[in-house]
Amino acid sequence: MRLRRLNAFLYKETLQVFHDPSAILIAIVLPLILLFLMGYAVSLDANKLPLGIINKSASSESHALINKFSASPFFQTTYGYSEEKLLKKIETNHLKGLLVIDENFGIDNEFKLQLLVDATDPNSAGLAQKYASSIINTWAVDEGIIKKIPIEIRPRYWFNPETSSRYFLLPGSIAVIMTLIGTLLTALVIAREWERGTMEALMATPITMTEVILGKLIPYFFLGLGSLLLCFIVAYFWYEIPFEGNLFLLFLLGAFYLFPSLSIGLLISTLSKNQFVAAQASLIIGFMPAFLLSGFLFEIANMPEWLQIFTYLFPARYFVESLQTIFLVGNIPSLFIKDMFSMSVMGLFFFTLVVRNTKKALE
Repeated sequence: MRLRRLNAFLYKETLQVFHDPSAILIAIVLPLILLFLMGYAVSLDANKLPLGIINKSASSESHALINKFSASPFFQTTYGYSEEKLLKKIETNHLKGLLVIDENFGIDNEFKLQLLVDATDPNSAGLAQKYASSIINTWAVDEGIIKKIPIEIRPRYWFNPETSSRYFLLPGSIAVIMTLIGTLLTALVIAREWERGTMEALMATPITMTEVILGKLIPYFFLGLGSLLLCFIVAYFWYEIPFEGNLFLLFLLGAFYLFPSLSIGLLISTLSKNQFVAAQASLIIGFMPAFLLSGFLFEIANMPEWLQIFTYLFPARYFVESLQTIFLVGNIPSLFIKDMFSMSVMGLFFFTLVVRNTKKALE
């Protein structure tokens, strides 16, 4: 490999990148669209859950409890007298739950109430139950009903004091976006050369295939880092996601992740030799596992054991873990070194496959 020849080829490829509107579109416009869509559309929080309330009691305690629910930002309360009518509203999805306060509530130390929750969406049902329990506990403490209990529990949420799902979803979505950009950019580049017939012309020159692959990889590597910077700016300044780590470490992690991501795209490109097939394959091989199996949206610990082992095969798993840590927790060198090592091993593996496969194509 000759550096002078590689530099000349890199210069030519860089110019080609800036003259290619599709590359700029994928690297700049696509991340912005995805980040805004994911930032606003993907949320695991439940605010203003519609809750019906039936109060059969005339006691002051029941009114105090209702006031607590009304003042809560988690519920949008609807009052009624007919249990049947409000249950109908749950069936038609107009209410997510129903709180029924017993007629003897507050009399002779009886505090019976019933909470019915629509569990067609288990996540919303769990959150509604948790929020309602918290409000009832707060009311009981304020009313002095559980003053005999000697232990007071005050939960403290570390690293995400607002318990906002956006705080960990946004960093994870950056990994998904980087996966799509990385694989899609390079998946199209060599396939395009094959389609246009310019790959044969490149092979006729003295340049080696390793130099061709590096020349194709390096400009898109820096373009990918530019996309990471763009995602960081939007996440930090627009969505105000806290960033506790070091910016240099963030880009170092991004550089390690782009290596396997771009190499997978190149491998797809060399195998398919067709832009349409390469784009479809990059979505299936790159984007889908990053979305479903990286821990960005679904907790890996909740998956079956065999599937948890399978997730170790995808570089996005390590990048999501590192991004969520560096944004919310800070610098954890032992974790980052482990993740960077895993990503670099995968990158070397896929890059070797690209080189070997390209040599076979020459034969």
